[in-house]
Amino acid sequence: MKEQVNQPAYSLWQLALYYLKLGTWGFGGPVALVSYMQRDLVEDKGWLTEEEYKEGLALAQLAPGPLAAQLGIYIGFVHYGLIGATLTGLAFVLPSFFMVVILGMAYQLYGGLAWMQAVFYGVGAAVIGIIAMSAYKLTIKSISKFEPAAMKAKWLLWLFYVAGIVITVITGREEILLFIACGILYMVIKAPPRWIKKPSVLPTGILISTGFWKYDGKTLQEIAWFFAKAGAFVFGSGLAIVPFLHGGVVKEFGWLNEHQFIDAVAVAMITPGPVVITVGFIGYLVAGFPGACVAALATFLPCYVFTVALAPSFKKIAGNTSIKAFVEGITSAVIGALVGSVIVIGLRSVIDMPTILIAVATVLAQIYIKKLQEPYIIGIAAIIGILIKSL
Repeated sequence: MKEQVNQPAYSLWQLALYYLKLGTWGFGGPVALVSYMQRDLVEDKGWLTEEEYKEGLALAQLAPGPLAAQLGIYIGFVHYGLIGATLTGLAFVLPSFFMVVILGMAYQLYGGLAWMQAVFYGVGAAVIGIIAMSAYKLTIKSISKFEPAAMKAKWLLWLFYVAGIVITVITGREEILLFIACGILYMVIKAPPRWIKKPSVLPTGILISTGFWKYDGKTLQEIAWFFAKAGAFVFGSGLAIVPFLHGGVVKEFGWLNEHQFIDAVAVAMITPGPVVITVGFIGYLVAGFPGACVAALATFLPCYVFTVALAPSFKKIAGNTSIKAFVEGITSAVIGALVGSVIVIGLRSVIDMPTILIAVATVLAQIYIKKLQEPYIIGIAAIIGILIKSL
């Protein structure tokens, strides 16, 4: 990263306004959002150099946290330091946060009505198709293509991937210790750090009707701890958080049932900004507005801290092969867990022939209709759900 001595070609408020707009209108998921930033800030406005953008993207991929939000925080840090990172992060996340809170209020009011249930009957199946396709894309991007030679070269990562699938399907929840173990093992095998080679050197540690204000203090503490863990172990795509959330929200704490959880993921699909903002909707259903605030803050705080802590010395970190190997090992197991969660959730959401057809059609639409974004798919599925239930 360049020294912060050159006068930037934009003001801090201009950058914050850009992220406020992106958080309000930016649909398409993490890959689309980071490409918008490259087009707007590098190519069109010239506010960042290509090198600065690539450094930010590399950091966002290496460190835990939702990809698009982390890149936005880094870009804010480039020329305006801590205050820039804070303002851009808030401007990017707040629009979609308020949207999911409003949707949470509506869900509390109307979630039990037949028309709302019909909407999410179709939406739930479409969400399974979207997550399945995202899992496939993440697999070939982060591990390798489904080709014998490539899979043989990355056999250990594929082993972690399969372990993530199997354990998630069997237990129905995420296993953080598995992820950490995969990361450490891959690092030790592929690129052992100096402190392992030299044991003498130790590593340095690292509203009433809508339930608006209905919460419990103990529940808020549980929300804070659980979502902080989830935020600290999400690498790359926001959808990678799904197995973590499913395991805790549905299985461990029982805050939501399976259908409510699928509805929460769907809400993230139809709102702009980072997909991870589904945590705000979940927090609202569990503990009202305080729960939404705590869940969102706890989820995004780890990626904010990682970004501002690592950004100043990132060039050294980016070249560390041990860190890269650690992240590769964790990522392969996390993506495997995402595939496992698709199986677990899909068995409960894709329950009859119409939902099977909706899920399959969703996958095919993403393959063959490139410009059809997720919110449109969700909208079409909602209409289909209403039509099916009204027949």
